[in-house]
Amino acid sequence: MCAYKKDHYFQKAKREDYPARSVYKLQEIEKRHKLFKPGIKVLDLGASPGSWALYAAKKIGKSGLVVALDKTEPSIAFPKQVVFVQSDIMGVDDQFVSILDNKGPFDLIMSDMAPQTTGIKIRDQALSYELADQAFQICQNYLIQRGHFVVKIFEGPDVPYFRNLLQQDFVKVKTVKPKSSRSGSKEVFLVGLDFSSAKSE
Repeated sequence: MCAYKKDHYFQKAKREDYPARSVYKLQEIEKRHKLFKPGIKVLDLGASPGSWALYAAKKIGKSGLVVALDKTEPSIAFPKQVVFVQSDIMGVDDQFVSILDNKGPFDLIMSDMAPQTTGIKIRDQALSYELADQAFQICQNYLIQRGHFVVKIFEGPDVPYFRNLLQQDFVKVKTVKPKSSRSGSKEVFLVGLDFSSAKSE
């Protein structure tokens, strides 16, 4: 059996009916920073295969809303409080913009997006930064005052610069390296707490 199938978090996700182990990264972040409340509206960028959207739906309950975006449609069935939109964040179409305008603004915007890796470290870091920056641009337009932002980015020279950008718009910015990340993974998560658009005006 391959090491991936022996992985503790992979097996746990199967037992708990999540399509991917990534749910436990969000769970760790939530335990530290308490991002979810019943009834809030959440935007999940790069939602497939769906673990983050499922977890968010459970935390916010039936009175909340999760808008989940990905260019690949998940193979799982979402509960009624999740609206899936098939779109590419780097080429956001009119349908996606219309849904954001109608459903937003959001209390929490989260992104677990990662690029298709090339094996070239500097290139992969740059691609990861582009996705994180696009998520931040959406955040600036659709996050409520005092809302929160979670975004994945690969460790590299762009991270301090990107963190500084977030610090201009959030009261606090935290860096989280989840224990459930794979061994050797270069991913980290930046958590922006208490968005204040007035700071960037």
